[in-house]
Amino acid sequence: MICGGLTDGTNADEDIQKICNKVKSQAEQKTRKKYDVFVAKVYKSQVVAMSNYFIKVHVGGDDHIHMRVFKSLPHARSVLKLADVQEDTTHADAIEFF
Repeated sequence: MICGGLTDGTNADEDIQKICNKVKSQAEQKTRKKYDVFVAKVYKSQVVAMSNYFIKVHVGGDDHIHMRVFKSLPHARSVLKLADVQEDTTHADAIEFF
């Protein structure tokens, strides 16, 4: 990994699902949609002065969204914040920096 670059895509694990669960209401507010299904599938991460997680989330049917979640470093109490959402993505769409 290049410093500041994105990691390769990795299957989402329990920790990534927990991040998604914590920012789900922020995603629903930002997209003005309610998600009955909200399952993390794949993610990439970027570590700079904090961590950015780029997460592909299955939201029902064939629909997916990509989320960029900011996580401050432990000395700043590891605050999670939804930075951005890309709607209308598919399972096949690559996760890129946005």
